[in-house]
Amino acid sequence: MPSSASARVAFTSVISPAQPPFPVAVVGPTATGKTALAVHLALALDGEVVNADALQLYRGMDIGTAKATPEERRGVPHHLLDVLDVTETASVAAYQRAARSTIEGILAAGRTPVLTGGSGLYVQAVLDDLRFPGTDPAVRARLDAEASEVGTAALHTRLGERDPAAAAAILPTNTRRIVRALEVIEITGEPFSANLPKPGPARYGTVLIGVDRAAAELDDRVDLRVERMFAAGLVDEVRELAGRGLREGKTASRALGYQQVLAELDGEGDFAAAAAATAQATRRFVRRQRSWFRRDRRIRWFDGAEPDLAEGVLTALAQ
Repeated sequence: MPSSASARVAFTSVISPAQPPFPVAVVGPTATGKTALAVHLALALDGEVVNADALQLYRGMDIGTAKATPEERRGVPHHLLDVLDVTETASVAAYQRAARSTIEGILAAGRTPVLTGGSGLYVQAVLDDLRFPGTDPAVRARLDAEASEVGTAALHTRLGERDPAAAAAILPTNTRRIVRALEVIEITGEPFSANLPKPGPARYGTVLIGVDRAAAELDDRVDLRVERMFAAGLVDEVRELAGRGLREGKTASRALGYQQVLAELDGEGDFAAAAAATAQATRRFVRRQRSWFRRDRRIRWFDGAEPDLAEGVLTALAQ
């Protein structure tokens, strides 16, 4: 891959220096190469990276989330990493406020925000008019109890009866979002889908870049990534976080890799089984990510396997 200096020359040769910066969002499934591309683009465009991975918000969740190391960040400022304790619940609404404020600050400084991550809802919350109605703890608790009693599928069926558009947009296995949708319907009297964003230009004029790979290749990359995570000390990382309350964290404890290791720490201690379960769950998650992002027609897709990926993206941005 050419140096950042050559990438900057290639970009500025076709973009007027007087043109104001515009954000770039690098999105797509896990293990496609988004992180390295985002850093390269930030170096080339005088930019700063803004995290859009819900689990990289957590302090200490480094190995299992493939968080970029200081060396991999290559001196590029990174925002919204390590801002939550594992006992805290990640909030899309809070993230929306923080990310928009961060992006606006970077733009005001005349630099380029590079938003990157695979959490589709978080990306959408930043770039689209996504509203977040209030909550009612009593209603939420009752719906959570119902989900445990009758199952997520039954609640998804109920959602389909009350708001077909919302049911079509939410996976039948996503208990948290189904409960949230039913909660909003109950406390507002409006369809949950009324709060979903409408298609239109992305906020701030953001250009969306998607990175994907052939399915078989990506499965192999996921398997290799999981193998390396366990070799790098994921079990020790989870054990240390468990001492800081990981089991009590509603979001963090469910993270892929972390929940599988926690189960084995509390059970048979078969970490080879935990690794296999993590790889399998991650491959399924990749397919859900791909389905989510492919619905967004604003995204321009690139093959992460291309050796000149960054230069191809820079050329596209200059057009």
